[in-house]
Amino acid sequence: MKKETFAWLEKAKGDMKTAEYNFAGNMLDAAAFYSQQAAEKALKAVQIEKLCRFDKIHDLVKLAESLAADTSILELCDIINPVYFVSRYPDINKRYDTKEVKEVLDASKEILKWVAKRLG
Repeated sequence: MKKETFAWLEKAKGDMKTAEYNFAGNMLDAAAFYSQQAAEKALKAVQIEKLCRFDKIHDLVKLAESLAADTSILELCDIINPVYFVSRYPDINKRYDTKEVKEVLDASKEILKWVAKRLG
C-alpha cells in the first residue's frame, strides 16, 4: 500500500470513530458529517492506490463510479451524499433524526468495509 493511500485510509478510520462517538453522544449533525467524511476519504484512498490520483470532488457516487463500484456501493453513496451539503450550510433547514443518521453511519461503515477489501 502506498504511503499516501495509508494516510487517507487512516484519516477515514479516524473520522468513522469520531462519527460513532458523536452518534453515541446524540450529536447527530456531527455524526452525519464525520460519516460522510469517512466514506469520502476512504474512496479517495482507493483512487490513490488504484488510479494514482484522487478526484477533488465530494460526490461519493462519482468517486465510486470511478472505481467501478457495484450498484450496492453506489446506492450507499447516494444515501450519504446529501450530508455533504446539509451539514455545512446553515441555510439548509434540515434536522437529522437518529434513524436517518444511523442509516448514514451504517452506509459509511459498509463503504469502509468495501474499501478494505479493495486495498487488502
